[in-house]
Amino acid sequence: MLVYLSNIASRGRRDETGATAVEYGIMVALIAVVIIVAVSLLGGNLVETFNSSACAVKGGTWTASAPASGSTAAVVGSCSK
Repeated sequence: MLVYLSNIASRGRRDETGATAVEYGIMVALIAVVIIVAVSLLGGNLVETFNSSACAVKGGTWTASAPASGSTAAVVGSCSK
């Protein structure tokens, strides 16, 4: 009986699949947080860059201006040919 319990205990110590799944879950959560923070910090700059590129493809000139104070708009600008 003691040998049987010893075998079960040793198999339980070697089985670490649950711990590995938890570690992967934590890693995925941290990567998601980093992506959310990066997009929120760089989002306005990316929109302005894409608007400028789209305007240049159309053959125009992108003129960006600062948003009004208290405004929630990320980028204000216009494309003129």
